[in-house]
Amino acid sequence: MKVVLQNLTKKFPNRNKKGTDVIAVNDFSFEIPDGKLVGLLGPSGCGKSTTLFMICGLEEPTEGNIFFGEDNVTELPPEHRGVGVVFQNYALYPHLTVRQNIIFPLQNLKGADKLSKEEMNERVLEAAKLVQIEELMERKPSELSGGQQQRVAIARAMVKMPMVLLLDEPLSNLDARLRLQTREEIRRIQKETGITTIFVTHDQEEAMSISDVIVVMKSGELQQIGKPQDIYDDPVNLFVAKFLGTPPINIFQGKVKGGKLYLTENTAVLDVPNVADQDVTVGIRPEGFIPDEHGSLSCNLVRVEVMGRDISVVSTHPACENPNVRSIIDADIEIDPESTTVCFSLKPHKVLLFDKETGKRIYFT
Repeated sequence: MKVVLQNLTKKFPNRNKKGTDVIAVNDFSFEIPDGKLVGLLGPSGCGKSTTLFMICGLEEPTEGNIFFGEDNVTELPPEHRGVGVVFQNYALYPHLTVRQNIIFPLQNLKGADKLSKEEMNERVLEAAKLVQIEELMERKPSELSGGQQQRVAIARAMVKMPMVLLLDEPLSNLDARLRLQTREEIRRIQKETGITTIFVTHDQEEAMSISDVIVVMKSGELQQIGKPQDIYDDPVNLFVAKFLGTPPINIFQGKVKGGKLYLTENTAVLDVPNVADQDVTVGIRPEGFIPDEHGSLSCNLVRVEVMGRDISVVSTHPACENPNVRSIIDADIEIDPESTTVCFSLKPHKVLLFDKETGKRIYFT
């Protein structure tokens, strides 16, 4: 099911009655292709969950429209939209068994949608098999781990055979190992079912690892839409560049003069043709550094961290905004940990320039 958001805006009244309304989502438009998993990504308070709640009907838009396929569902009640929702806190009924939790949405179907007992049991078993919890059907939520509870919540959302599956930060209550395992399960389930899925998270690693498309938000506004790797490689502004990437991008204050980029007054670190002379903000991805004893970028070495297949070189530079410059290099390259300096040349496609005032991307290739 294709989902289209058209100029969607949500305003909440200010608690101070004399103040202006709080804009949670502002003129938000994008299209979610049929059968894709889309990650809504952004910091806390950026409007991700509010957008999700408008899609499922729990919040009413102040302005704009929501389409499922060709149908305008903006005014349609939640129960008639054909969506399944998984909340951050799972929202399982503690006094019911796993089977009873999963079957509950089916017991509330009425009219032409009402199912026989046999049909309901068949649906419940299919949903349980999909998330691999068939052996847990008679347990109560308190007898389950966090990951198992999350699977029950997903099964309950899937049992209605929704056209759209909505996941609101579903992994935030799990430990690191369970988060990894569960996000892989979510991806597997989405691939097997082909259900259009919207996944809300503030964790860019989660979004990048399982999403077909990422939608980056800030302060209720759309920043960028694209495939995860495309957004990582080609961010449209400084906010997106800083938000995506682990370790985070290294930010420097620099200057373009005569088609060359300077991070210090006298030494150019890169050719940047077609860029006018100006002060710029410079982003260098951790993997964009090449150890080179003749390199033009000289940093003060702090330490070398062995990571197995890679080495993290931690250094400092007077033009860097980050506390440290972090460079990820191949473990086969030897760095003398006793040295006081380390020199690099740079990979041009890993160096990003941004307007110092607006934060918009400046392209030089």
